[in-house]
Amino acid sequence: MAFEHILSDRRGDVLVLTLNRPDRLNAAPPAMFDELRAALSDLNGARAVLLAGAGRAFCSGADVAGGALNSDDPGAATFAALTEHYNPTLTTLAALDVPVVSAVRGAAAGIGCSLALAADFCVASDTGYFLQAFVNIGLVPDGGASWMLPRLIGRARAAEMMLLGERVLADRALEWGMIHKVVADEALDEAALALATRLAAGPTVALGLMRRALHHGYESDYAAAMLHEAKAQRHARTTLDATEGGMAFLAKRKPDFKGR
Repeated sequence: MAFEHILSDRRGDVLVLTLNRPDRLNAAPPAMFDELRAALSDLNGARAVLLAGAGRAFCSGADVAGGALNSDDPGAATFAALTEHYNPTLTTLAALDVPVVSAVRGAAAGIGCSLALAADFCVASDTGYFLQAFVNIGLVPDGGASWMLPRLIGRARAAEMMLLGERVLADRALEWGMIHKVVADEALDEAALALATRLAAGPTVALGLMRRALHHGYESDYAAAMLHEAKAQRHARTTLDATEGGMAFLAKRKPDFKGR
């Protein structure tokens, strides 16, 4: 499939999706998120996804200002962009059956921050930063930020990001537990791909079930979470990868998972 705003590249079993508007710091028009959703909806056998940004930024935020400001009803235009384009893409990402890594260089702001942190693992370079700058323009965080940030870093730090609108540099994001790792800028691409490749070589069905369990656990009580785990375990036990894992354990060798 040909895309205008993103690049799609297969690296072994990893699908690499790159936001590709480097001249705009990858500011994301609604069409960019539509393209991401289309790519995520047909993984064509990929067993992990890597999200990246071309150039010196991951994503500087949504690019809807022109359309909204030129609308007779800017509030309605913004609501439509979120509910018809941005939010469905983030929902699709959350529902994937494969693990997701994001690689953040430079800005991950606004909807770009939400996209980066929606990954299972966010690897940032030492130039990376995370920003919810909406307060500076009289708007409110979106893309699930008000749901995601308190769960990642607690209410007080989420309030700091959202109400003060200041940059959180990569090292602080790591200290807060918001991201997985910080690496030197020149090492980012290799480190993120290596992590995604490692995940792609894992027991894909089990990893997908883990993703669902993590999301389910956010909204469940203790007993319901354990029941969900038991059902997931029942499913995982029937996979070829579980059989291979058991045989490898008994033989004291590294398992060769096939994602089935």
